Amino acid sequence: MSLNNRDPNHQEDPMNGSPRSDRIRMHAGDMTTSTSWQQDSTAILKARIDRLPLATATHKKWMVLLAFFFFFDTLDAAMLGYTAPALRAEWGLSISTIGLLSSVTFVGMMIGAVLGGRLADRLGRRKIILWAVVFYSVFSLAAALSPNVMFLGVFRVLTGVGLQAMTGVLLVFVSEMYPKHLRGRYQALLLGFGCVGIPAVAGISSIVISMGPGMWRWVFVVGGLGIIGSLIGMRVLPGSVRWQIDNGREVEAETLIAKLEDEARRKTGGELPEVVVAEPVPTGRVSELFSRKYIGRLIVLSVCMICFILINYGFNGWVATLLVERGLPQTQALHIAFMMSLASVPGSFLAYPIIDRFERRRVGAISMVLVAVFLLAFAVVDSLVLIVISGFLLTAFSYVALSVLYTYAPEIFPTNLRGLGAGIGNGMGRVAGLAQGFLVAGIYNGFGFAPVFVYMAVCALIFAITMGFFGMNTSNRSLEEV
Repeated sequence: MSLNNRDPNHQEDPMNGSPRSDRIRMHAGDMTTSTSWQQDSTAILKARIDRLPLATATHKKWMVLLAFFFFFDTLDAAMLGYTAPALRAEWGLSISTIGLLSSVTFVGMMIGAVLGGRLADRLGRRKIILWAVVFYSVFSLAAALSPNVMFLGVFRVLTGVGLQAMTGVLLVFVSEMYPKHLRGRYQALLLGFGCVGIPAVAGISSIVISMGPGMWRWVFVVGGLGIIGSLIGMRVLPGSVRWQIDNGREVEAETLIAKLEDEARRKTGGELPEVVVAEPVPTGRVSELFSRKYIGRLIVLSVCMICFILINYGFNGWVATLLVERGLPQTQALHIAFMMSLASVPGSFLAYPIIDRFERRRVGAISMVLVAVFLLAFAVVDSLVLIVISGFLLTAFSYVALSVLYTYAPEIFPTNLRGLGAGIGNGMGRVAGLAQGFLVAGIYNGFGFAPVFVYMAVCALIFAITMGFFGMNTSNRSLEEV
């Protein structure tokens, strides 16, 4: 029976004035008394988000804004690589100095991932997203005014702090605000639209930097335009209802949930599905992240994040250089690298139809097995056509796996630890980012071209085994149930 069917024998729902069915189901047992109803009112509010049969117009409006924010994360990640030649020419920098600039950005990302997650658990998702956008935008604009490489390095660290604080909390926001059967799809959309930043920065850099000395600064100015979205977000972006519910703001949460329910009813032309309430999750302390219940989840997430970063940044950051070392002209190597980078967008969208239909951990594991296969193929093929095809496919499937990982990370922790737990896992990946350059250089110098990609293939298989065998089933489950 629908929660909202009119029946004189049913009590009114004190949360929204609609009739309450005696058949509201709980995983821990049926709730039939008025006392248990009051005790579980917060659990019912959370379950009302998950029963929405579709994403409403409001959900889609949020996604436009969130994708705009995420665009700047991917744009910034590729920005230094495209501005580095101009920096070297203008300031006479060595490759080692450019490598150091890249590494210190990862330091900022690591700090931002953990700090942003913790602050989001304490202060709320909305506040941290919007202020993190302002933070990274200001320091990206400051980077454009850098008088020397030391100032640029400092500003890159601070930009990294803001970017990862924002990105990690964006993923948490989507997991908490979209129905359980759509969480994965909308994380995939967020990543797919965001990845447009990679070809965008390539195109912007090729046009702007060629205009003359000092024009690289305008690329960093573009990176600061995210601040426009923060102004819009102050009017458009709400607080996470799950965070509000767990922090004594049920009235605000109820108002927003009721609005989403009304939009869903108008869209479907009927009543909403029955509310299915999961057993409430007790509020935990930070120390519980390292308890028996959560430490395994944190280890699985961290291992997968580390493996992904080693592959993604190792491949994308070095492939053009390694192809030149293999004998290709620099211009041709850069064009090949650019064509392969474009696969991040269709790869993310490829996850859309399958990430909620099949169990996520299996989708992620199979995707990474395919990445390993195409990495090995890339290592041995000689034909330019096969190089491009294998590189394109391994990039596409790696972004399928990233869609899974970004969806999975915030799902496996309770609300008051979700930002920190996902942030620690993400931060561990950024620590690996510090090491990937040294690993690739060391393997290439010691063993040659092919072993570099064999090493990445091994990382892909470790990801697949860890996620496939030790990950949790999270698809189509409420966050409280996980």
